[in-house]
Amino acid sequence: MRKLFVGLAIGCQMLVLGAIASAVQGAQPYSRGVSPYHVPGRVAAPPAKSAGQGTGSAYGAYGAPRQLSPQAQAKPMYPTAKPRTSPGPTGARANSGTSPAPQAAGSSRTTEGSGSRESQPANVPAPEQALRLAPVQPDVEYTRPAEVDVPRCRVIARRTEGAVGWVVEDPAGLPLRRFLDTNADNKVDQWCYYKDGLEVYRDIDADYNGKADQYRWFNTAGSRWALDRDEDGLIDAWHSISAEEVTAEVIAALATQDAARFARVALNADDLKGLGLGPGKSQDLAEKIATMGIQFKDTAARAKGVTEKTRWVHFSGSQPGIVPAGTEGSTKDIQVYENVVAIAQTGSDHVQVQIGTLVRIGDVWKAIDVPQATGEGDTRQADAGYFFRVAPSNRPQMATDVPSEKMQEVLTALQKLDAAAAQAASPEEQARYHAQRADLLQKIADDATKPEDRAMWLRQLADMLGAAVQSGAFPEGIKRLEALFERVRRSEQESDLAAHVRFVELTAQYGLSMQAKGADFAKIQGEWLKTLEQYVTDYPKGPDAAEAMLQLAIAQEFAGREEEAKRWYGQIVAGFSDSPAAQKAAGAKTRLESVGKVLTLQGKSPTGATVDLAKYRGQVVLIQYWASWCEPCKADMATLKELLSKHGRSFAVIGVNLDNREEAMGAFLKENPLPWSQIFEPGGLDSRPAVEMGILTLPTMILVDQQGRVVNRNITAVELEAELKRLIQ
Repeated sequence: MRKLFVGLAIGCQMLVLGAIASAVQGAQPYSRGVSPYHVPGRVAAPPAKSAGQGTGSAYGAYGAPRQLSPQAQAKPMYPTAKPRTSPGPTGARANSGTSPAPQAAGSSRTTEGSGSRESQPANVPAPEQALRLAPVQPDVEYTRPAEVDVPRCRVIARRTEGAVGWVVEDPAGLPLRRFLDTNADNKVDQWCYYKDGLEVYRDIDADYNGKADQYRWFNTAGSRWALDRDEDGLIDAWHSISAEEVTAEVIAALATQDAARFARVALNADDLKGLGLGPGKSQDLAEKIATMGIQFKDTAARAKGVTEKTRWVHFSGSQPGIVPAGTEGSTKDIQVYENVVAIAQTGSDHVQVQIGTLVRIGDVWKAIDVPQATGEGDTRQADAGYFFRVAPSNRPQMATDVPSEKMQEVLTALQKLDAAAAQAASPEEQARYHAQRADLLQKIADDATKPEDRAMWLRQLADMLGAAVQSGAFPEGIKRLEALFERVRRSEQESDLAAHVRFVELTAQYGLSMQAKGADFAKIQGEWLKTLEQYVTDYPKGPDAAEAMLQLAIAQEFAGREEEAKRWYGQIVAGFSDSPAAQKAAGAKTRLESVGKVLTLQGKSPTGATVDLAKYRGQVVLIQYWASWCEPCKADMATLKELLSKHGRSFAVIGVNLDNREEAMGAFLKENPLPWSQIFEPGGLDSRPAVEMGILTLPTMILVDQQGRVVNRNITAVELEAELKRLIQ
């Protein structure tokens, strides 16, 4: 879901953290009264990066730079008796093996958020120390300043995203590293690395024992999330990885003849059990995967054109499809890519590798075939897929050709331009960079020989311009978006592209208006809603129509016009039944119409037990949707505890946690135990429990009577006491 956020900077307070030293309390960007759609509401979750998303661009969908994980609001922390040093993650390849923990002599630096100069603690690390650590995982591309620039870098104590730690900035003020303590134990547990001012990689110590056990890639580096269960620096499994990144892993496994690396992205027996395939397909796949390990070793040993210097270049395949439940006895929908090809490069030579079929299991894509390398210029694909028994030529295709020499030259120029982007420090230089990047993307699109390739590159151009405009780095990009829209709108074959470009253009213009000095936010918001309505009229079946309708529906709901909101929600469900927006809209409509109806709620607790609302018959039950980053939610918990104590067995609470990661919930509950059951599924506001009830903001609390019927679908803690007195005689 594409979200626009308005933040509130609330106060600054000096914090001191032993080994992490002092930092200040930063902004609280998500507080009661702020919604993701610039209309009155409650706390909205920061967007999580979608697992498996492969845009082929450094920019997120719909013109917004990709966002990272939720931002929790940490508690003030005070000095310990003896400051402790904080080690880097076990396995980190530091040049000297030393830690960036505070050790250096004191200095005077600007305290983040205060606007004044404060005396920093005596253990501020020198930039040379902080820059010695390296990522645990190899082949991470991150900014390493020239030796001559290192002394001019600065280290700042800062509170960011609810944690306290050091931020290392280059002479131009762009972040290079960030070392955080997220659980207030005075030890670093996150080591973050940046490229061109964007975080691209993070080592995570999720169990706070000083050893990294998770590795995540962000922004231009991708979306994968790896687990290291035995904390030995080697990836054991993938928590999430996109289809594109799976093909890159396969190429790397082939290049190094690493069967274990391939096995991590290959379907296994446990995966097969969860797919819900019919008996025939299950048996066939079981036999297929039983020999994949042996076959891979043989294939890797004799793969033509693949050496240890081979690098992944490009993903190619038909659009993903759903094999619906009931097909050949299957019990679940299965999302698959068929006839996938990866293009790799060794020196100046290209090689194609037939990946075959990929299946999605949760947030992880898995291969069901042993890869097969073909020679340069060989563009053959399999005659038919494993699930879709039709020739690939009869289905929509993405680009499958090896880039031409002319195209490769432009792609190389684009890579060089992006590599030099860090040098664009001034607004003028940034604008020049975006203009040059737009020129190159336009040239690639113009040189494309296939309509679908041209559309793909123009879509990337639009997304890039939209992101640059909204970030404030390239306001002139709005004119390019307008020109691009005028260019593509005249082609009937590009109607979907025109609709997308128009949506990006309108969104960028809205963002630009919100940034203007002295902006009248209420007026801009009203005009934005009118713009969305006109967009839906102009492009009722466009690829972004469902999202535009969803924003309209949410705005109407927050404004109290619930009938109008239900009308929009209903239109989304009726017209875009397969879209993620339709699922959220259906849930929101269910919630709005829930009063007086029996509510069904069931899910797994963190311990694996089933939490079922039906088992609470005879009790008044409050369902609290909450997250560890939501301060009002946590404030409400004190009231709920008091009411539980007062009303005994007549009243019960069920918590539905909407953190993106279970670790965030676990860390909060460890410090703040709650006497009621919790339901948790990954995904935050896009998780199943949230989507089923269309939960849009937090806190959201629903009150259910002794018969399981909804009494109040949006009750507040202040109202709860009176309702309980009425219901409990």
